Amino acid sequence: CAQAILEVDASQVRSRDPRHDATPLHWAKKAEMTQLLLKYGSEVNVSSRTADMALHIAVRRGRFDCAMVLLTHGANTNARGQDGNTPLHLAMKHDRLDMIKAIVVFGGDVEIPNDFGETPGLLAARSSKGANRKVLLDLLQTVGTQRCHPPTPSSQSLPPSDASFFLEGPSSPRSSFNSLGYGDLLYASATLGQFLKMPDVMDSPREGGRSYDRLLCLDGGGIRGLVLIQLLLAIEKAAGRPIREIFDWIAGTSTGGILALAIVHGKPMDYMRCLYFRMKDMVFRGSRPYESEPLDEFLKKEFGENTKMTDVQKPKVIVTGTLCDRQPAELHLFRNYPVPETKVSTEYKTTASFKPLTRPEDQLVWRAARCSGAAPTYFRPIGRFLDGGLLANNPTLDAMAEIHEYNKSLIKKGQRQKVRKLGLVVSLGTGKPPQVPVSSVDVFRPSNPWELAKTVFGARELGKMVVDCCTEADGPAVDRARAWCEMTDIPYFRLSPQLHTDVMLDEVNDAVLVDALWDTQLYIYQQREQLERLVRDLCR
Repeated sequence: CAQAILEVDASQVRSRDPRHDATPLHWAKKAEMTQLLLKYGSEVNVSSRTADMALHIAVRRGRFDCAMVLLTHGANTNARGQDGNTPLHLAMKHDRLDMIKAIVVFGGDVEIPNDFGETPGLLAARSSKGANRKVLLDLLQTVGTQRCHPPTPSSQSLPPSDASFFLEGPSSPRSSFNSLGYGDLLYASATLGQFLKMPDVMDSPREGGRSYDRLLCLDGGGIRGLVLIQLLLAIEKAAGRPIREIFDWIAGTSTGGILALAIVHGKPMDYMRCLYFRMKDMVFRGSRPYESEPLDEFLKKEFGENTKMTDVQKPKVIVTGTLCDRQPAELHLFRNYPVPETKVSTEYKTTASFKPLTRPEDQLVWRAARCSGAAPTYFRPIGRFLDGGLLANNPTLDAMAEIHEYNKSLIKKGQRQKVRKLGLVVSLGTGKPPQVPVSSVDVFRPSNPWELAKTVFGARELGKMVVDCCTEADGPAVDRARAWCEMTDIPYFRLSPQLHTDVMLDEVNDAVLVDALWDTQLYIYQQREQLERLVRDLCR
């Protein structure tokens, strides 16, 4: 009914009700209706008579699915509504942990006071109960290293936002969390405020004095690319500049390859985060293997149907793919720069068995991204290519080898003055799943029904283990890259959070993905010192 009305008159999405001066988006109770209204042009950040926006209403009414649609379409997480409350104030007040996580992950500020001088953190400690209260206090123990005391009489004249709490150095642990008193409220307010506040540690880099290149490597991992985006946003915030301006080389596999190309083409990371949440429901529809058309159309829309790899040449980008038209399969690198001479003679010449590969100046960007993300059993191969994660799910060593070959090629062509050695390597992962026991990987000829069941179970576990080993991005891959860098005196940074659940490559449940990003946000705080060192090295 609503769609029929909007097809006749799309301006109805901007109509207002006489009582609350609210738009239809404020009244939407289902995610499908919210999506429909946004599709027909409803503005996501429009306030009602009480200054509430649609996100305020969704949070107050506990409509998590609606809130996620609004967040992934650019809803302002820090907008002030009635009584100066932000959506995070309301989520804290109503003790809705799923909402709290989602809003914080999408940039909600825990230190904005409302008209009564209350911060979201203060409301959280006051309202939190049961299991949610334990999660909150666990969070405080994780990120809180400072304590607070009530304001002194001399502070009463200060504005509420300044007089709410005063910080001092770390003190002894709390003796008991059994009761949530005034001290707990202040403790929560301050420590939650420290949770997302990362210092800006970067000054403007002196490009003229730098003689080395900086490499960023992005692992594969399907929808877990959201973890990469959250890490990239943290680096951008600490650096004060976009990723594409602080790295000279960017390498990626599968979802990391898509993000590498997005960075090179100037896509903002907060835009990519929203895009990933919206894209998953279009791409991962039905059963595996999924139809390729939605993914193809998504990539064409974002990168352009006719954009070539060499149309944007800075920073240099490397995207991995697996050539599956030969045995054994070979790793192929999609580039936006001239191919090193050592590679031209082997990869781009016609042979008796294989056709030549497409050169960078003729290679379509969307097709390179699609080739890198053609995960077996998830999507069909595209031409002769499968997912690059089969051979290089962590592309760090392959990227370093490519940079070495590129410099050798410059020297061979008499262009030694253009050689820039590698001086910094940053590797980002899509999160480590929890380690779980495996009862059996034994596969044998069964002699009875019981042994048949054991064999089937063992074969399934063995198959999963083989796939995990082939696409392993942590463990030995990280150890080898770190050792290689240490031997050549290159600073190496690896960031990959430990996740509490095993997030599948094609996960579409918003709550599961928000939990993964929440784990990532906690990890970012825990690794803040390493992040500061990383940014200092980036800006030398």
